[in-house]
Amino acid sequence: MSRIGKKPIDIPAGVKIVLDKNTVHVEGPKGKLQQDIHYKADVEVEGNVINVSRKDETKLARSVHGLTRTLISNMVTGVTEGYVKKLEIVGVGYRVAQKGQDLDLSLGFSHPVVVTPPTGIELVVESQTKIAVKGIDKQLVGQVAANIRKLRAPEPYKGKGIRYEGERIIRKAGKTGKK
Repeated sequence: MSRIGKKPIDIPAGVKIVLDKNTVHVEGPKGKLQQDIHYKADVEVEGNVINVSRKDETKLARSVHGLTRTLISNMVTGVTEGYVKKLEIVGVGYRVAQKGQDLDLSLGFSHPVVVTPPTGIELVVESQTKIAVKGIDKQLVGQVAANIRKLRAPEPYKGKGIRYEGERIIRKAGKTGKK
């Protein structure tokens, strides 16, 4: 039995869950999310608790059981609290500025890089070298943060680039001088 899949999900006050045939709709104070459910998983709402079970004991059903529970739990957390991913910019002359909803990044290229957020994502500039990616969809927040980081990934020699907050970059020794 899946340890994660058998845990019930508590529904906080202010969150509404609607089950269609194979879709779960979650509505809360921060917004609405929906997720298609795999046909090998069953979702039941009993009072203030959501239970996820599997239809049979095949390998596919066992693998989908915990995943389904986690996706629904992430949706409930997203519509109540939301998700934040923070990025840091390291490097001389590297900086970020907010232009309306967009970000204007100076990353050492000959041109500024403009990042436009997709719907449901808010990009906040906390300082010239710190960015916060906020939203209710955990997967989308992580993907947008990864796309921003990919614009100038941290390099191992000087550590310059865009990194996640708290990310540790393993540094390499450069070339040694001639003796």
